[in-house]
Amino acid sequence: MTDHAQKREDGSLASQSDSAGLEALISRAARAGKGLPPVERWNPEFCGDLDMEIRQDGTWFYMGTPIGRMPLVQLFSSVLRKDEDGKTYLVTPVEKVGIRVEDAPFVAVEVDITGKGGDQALTFRTNVGDVVEAGPDHPLRFEDEDETGGLKPYVHVRGRLEALVARPVMYELAEHGEEIELDGRLMFAVRSRGEVFPIMPAAKLRALSA
Repeated sequence: MTDHAQKREDGSLASQSDSAGLEALISRAARAGKGLPPVERWNPEFCGDLDMEIRQDGTWFYMGTPIGRMPLVQLFSSVLRKDEDGKTYLVTPVEKVGIRVEDAPFVAVEVDITGKGGDQALTFRTNVGDVVEAGPDHPLRFEDEDETGGLKPYVHVRGRLEALVARPVMYELAEHGEEIELDGRLMFAVRSRGEVFPIMPAAKLRALSA
């Protein structure tokens, strides 16, 4: 990250240089400008892994300690990028550092539902303030959760980054679901901006409700 940073044998940055390196990263991220920087167009050198993690509930940790300053979390979130290797990085024009993400980097904590039927629109707000409207450019997907037998919904935010939809928001979505035939199969699904996002087979929902 900086000329003073040392690498551990596993490739991560040594803890004694993490604080200085983090301050430098904050400074460079801040200079990237207001709004969302064009991280997809930057191709800096990989500088190792940073002891930073985003937990499943959306809390950011640095060296095992929660980052309590929301403006700082929002700054870091603006320079997040997930690459083709499946890993997530903080990216500036001059460096790229890896961080750990337990599930998705964002959490959708609120949904605004307007319209009905084909005119319905689902607008999500994430824990860091991103606002995205589900549709062709921001699809919803639902994954089976093996541990609980339930579902884990995700909404696309930008690039390869998604937000895990919080459980209360999922319940709100379910209240606006409907049975729709897709490819000859009756599905329980939700609509947004003309797109249909299947949640589960209608027969499975009936069995769960029985």
